[in-house]
Amino acid sequence: MRSSPSLPSASETADSVPPLAASPDAPAARGASGRGIRAAIGVSLALGLGAAVYGIVGAVAPRRATGRVEEAPRWSVVEAPAPVALALDEEDLEPPTLEEQRRRLFARMKEGLGLSADQMAAVESIFAASPVLGQGNPALTLHPMSRSECRRIRREAGVVVANEPACGAPGMVPLEGPGASERPVCMDQLEFPNLPCEYPVVHVRAREAALLCRAVGKRICDAHEWEGACAGSVGPAQEEYVWGRPRQETNAHHNVIRQKVWSYGPVEDRARCAMAGWRTPGCPGGGWDKCGSNTFPAGAFPECKSPLGVFDMHGNVAEHMNLPTSDAERGGGGYTEMKGSWFVFATMKAHEDDCHWRAPRWHETRVMSEVSHYNYHLGFRCCKDAGEGSDRDEPAGASEPSAQ
Repeated sequence: MRSSPSLPSASETADSVPPLAASPDAPAARGASGRGIRAAIGVSLALGLGAAVYGIVGAVAPRRATGRVEEAPRWSVVEAPAPVALALDEEDLEPPTLEEQRRRLFARMKEGLGLSADQMAAVESIFAASPVLGQGNPALTLHPMSRSECRRIRREAGVVVANEPACGAPGMVPLEGPGASERPVCMDQLEFPNLPCEYPVVHVRAREAALLCRAVGKRICDAHEWEGACAGSVGPAQEEYVWGRPRQETNAHHNVIRQKVWSYGPVEDRARCAMAGWRTPGCPGGGWDKCGSNTFPAGAFPECKSPLGVFDMHGNVAEHMNLPTSDAERGGGGYTEMKGSWFVFATMKAHEDDCHWRAPRWHETRVMSEVSHYNYHLGFRCCKDAGEGSDRDEPAGASEPSAQ
């Protein structure tokens, strides 16, 4: 029997945002009963929907002339038609344990991303070191949309996965703008694992995010790269940051002068993105054993796309980012920063989520700190210096695991 993952400490059960006054209710009859329904449907499909089942056919006589009383129906029992063979859509069946969830995720990553055996071994070792890293607690998580529905939506919308030679990896797009010209960079189109219609990885520390990006030949993104990918143009780093000044001061100044835009346009429209989900009833703001990661499949909202071809920069999961305080800290050596928003923002807007907004110092640590924050609605995506392979140097601070 699988042992229960160790629970987060009290300091880690707080949400990544200030406490919310209200929480939208999950749909009725969800939770254990919802999983029971899914299991029953699976059994019915496996049996062929009709094996050893008999139908009852009723033939009702017309009313008497007086119209006062209807004759009793005359019933006959007939054998049902032969069972119809229905193929079970296995991709929509959720594994009951974290171990099984991880095994399936690893298989899909290896196939869909073309990762080598060494890369997969590095990925699996990072997951194995965490008791909670995955796609959400299987006992609580209820996804609002299935993978097959996501694939249908993308197919009908004509969405295709980018394959840019300059990026050297599938599902990445080159960024544009003055900042991208001085240091060419590509970004994942989707949240990690960057597979269309796969659920994002959550309960991930910033350190683990940086290490997972490195394991697949990439790196964690800098804050200004994410902002530029969202808005359509990356600015020069020396203009996007004020080196040497306190973070609280520089972020406040940045937020005052920022241009308010969203990845999909100049007017906020939360219906375009993966925001119509719900929090698990009783979820206090965080905790593996209290909050399901009720995420949507990545890339399921074709209109939630930036001018540079990056999806889900609003909604689904918030994302870990690197906030450098000097040029030397770019690429993972700076402080933790959270970008975007998450799956309940259609009904609960906990904070701003336009492209250029920078968050306060929530749960701040160095990116490579072993106690960097994680939560049920917090994921990440990766970047990659254009033209570089998997032999990129470690993020600054990787050799100092206890750095705060």
